[in-house]
Amino acid sequence: MSDVIAELAADTSVEGDAKPASPVQSTKQFSVYEATSEELIERSMAPIKKEFLCPPPPSRSGKQNDAADVRAPQSGLVQEKKSKRQLKRERREQSTINLCPQVARTEDVSSCQYKDKCRFNHDIEAFKAQKPDDIEGQCPFVASEMKCAYGLSCRFLGTHRDIAGNSDDKEKSEMNFFNKETQRLLWKNKMTFTNADAKLKSLGLLGHAKKSNAAEENSTEKTQNGVNGTQATDAAVDSAVTSEPTSEMIQDVDIPGPLETEEVHPMKKAKSEDKENSKPGDVGGVNDGVKVEEEMKKNGYSISKADVEDEDSIKIVETNSSLKLHPREKKKLIDFRDKLYLAPLTTVGNLPFRRLCKVLGADVTCGEMAMCTNLLQGQASEWALLRRHSSEDLFGVQICGSYPDTVSRTVELIDRECTVDFIDINMGCPIDMVVNKSAGSALLNKPLRMKNIVEVSSSIVETPITIKVRTAFFEGKNRIDSLIADIGNWGATAVTIHGRSRQQRYSKSADWDYIYQCTKNASTNLQVIGNGDVYSYLDWNKHKSDCPELSSCMIARGALIKPWVFTEIKEQRHWDITSGERLNIMKDFVRFGLQHWGSDTKGVETTRHFLLEWLSYTFRYIPVGLLDVIPQQINWRPPSYFGRDDLETLMMSESAGDWVRISEMLLGKVPEGFTFAPKHKSNAYDRAENG
Repeated sequence: MSDVIAELAADTSVEGDAKPASPVQSTKQFSVYEATSEELIERSMAPIKKEFLCPPPPSRSGKQNDAADVRAPQSGLVQEKKSKRQLKRERREQSTINLCPQVARTEDVSSCQYKDKCRFNHDIEAFKAQKPDDIEGQCPFVASEMKCAYGLSCRFLGTHRDIAGNSDDKEKSEMNFFNKETQRLLWKNKMTFTNADAKLKSLGLLGHAKKSNAAEENSTEKTQNGVNGTQATDAAVDSAVTSEPTSEMIQDVDIPGPLETEEVHPMKKAKSEDKENSKPGDVGGVNDGVKVEEEMKKNGYSISKADVEDEDSIKIVETNSSLKLHPREKKKLIDFRDKLYLAPLTTVGNLPFRRLCKVLGADVTCGEMAMCTNLLQGQASEWALLRRHSSEDLFGVQICGSYPDTVSRTVELIDRECTVDFIDINMGCPIDMVVNKSAGSALLNKPLRMKNIVEVSSSIVETPITIKVRTAFFEGKNRIDSLIADIGNWGATAVTIHGRSRQQRYSKSADWDYIYQCTKNASTNLQVIGNGDVYSYLDWNKHKSDCPELSSCMIARGALIKPWVFTEIKEQRHWDITSGERLNIMKDFVRFGLQHWGSDTKGVETTRHFLLEWLSYTFRYIPVGLLDVIPQQINWRPPSYFGRDDLETLMMSESAGDWVRISEMLLGKVPEGFTFAPKHKSNAYDRAENG
């Protein structure tokens, strides 16, 4: 490995790719080489020790051109984006590359049950002739004493050995696999949501009722914000929503008979007879005075038309309203106090990265944000975001939706199909494509809809419901402080407040004073979690000491840039991590990634892609030993500098070409024609929409 590093360092010294990271052009009025640490910090520049500073290059055009060469094979040409169908057709045409998984696992051509109808290749010799060379290192499954499920297609085939057991060990370490029968029912719109629909109907929010409820929402918004303040935004959001009526999945869902009738008929059967066979939270359980016996027998799935037409087959129990429990009284207990909470992170917050953060000290993990409409449509790629590893002992999933019916049905479905400790509803996502669908931070302009979503979702499941919000939609018009006292009464267990408005994105520092104010105004039964710019153990200590009522702090970008921040907080120290230690952390991520996505060529390239996405954040880290003032602040931008060794300098580079070189150290050479561009443009410091 040292020879590879030395060779890469020699190459970069010629090409100029690994030159000091993030050079800042000095001006006649200000020089980074003569300025004091205080002057640099005042300009949000990192106070690098003088011995590690170097003159900035005369021009950045060479570096920009190199990065462009990595991101696009032909400069000046824009590659046409291929559709999923076209990509799938191309994969099928490359028959010799895609060896049948069953044949690869068993090395027996006759083992495939599809025989000649199989869309994969069965020619083992042809596959071996074109298979790339094995990658240096050991198979990640064999290293963990598991039998590799990829057999001949594994890129570490030479390290395989006989191991007792089977190739299904992955399913023992991971949970929340998407059930094919559930997917089929969702595709055919035959999945029923008994608890959610019953609660929605009782509140008048089922089906077309949400349209009649819109007038009440608008009147509430006008009284709180004024007509002119939200009229333009609401019109844009509403027009975006009505343009996609199919995404709400309201019209096509079959609802059991009693939910469509005007009256609810009491059940003649004694309640005690069914009490032993039901449990709270199940589809067949008692919820808000409704019990559907037939649905319990069918395990919460489809119901025939005959069952819907026959009212006697669906029996309903009415309970005394005075005996009904508040949603909070029947929920499972979950305590976030003083726990290190890894935020749900789009793209980079995948299962391997969460496993890595667990090793480094994270206590609470949460899956990437999943869209409710995609989950209800049975999209396997969206359900993959709910996957959980066995090491995640306190794990939640985050969902995002526009309306109470969509969100509550998703909550009921997740509670039925997955093993999670809490469900977080995103009401703060600033991304345009989410906001234009009236979801995410757009809900901050609709407090009544926020209330309905939380109330319905929390009342139909025992799993704790949490929400994540920003301070407000528009800068200077804080809304959460006026709602925080009521959120606990809606049924939410905890609320995470990101200390920025949607309009601010990430362009300014988080307003922690406002977070403290909201925390003190919250009800005692609501846990408040702060979020924004936690980058060291000193930041964590300050927020906890300034506001003892704060339950915890969520760590997002700080974990992306240096996931060992969890170790620093637990050990209460600044970790001057070496380049070798950082490389070992990347090796762990690669090992977790290959175990999750696979050790074949496809799995290797998927792991490489997400490694590069992560590297597009980690280059921002400035080692503690190079700073005159510690700790580093998340908004500091470094002048031109170099590291203590060649590998550290390589890791500092903002060039995508150097990120690719680091990936080649861990995963072998990239394929011919490989390109990469960061999904979130995280290397563009001056862009407010980063993240």
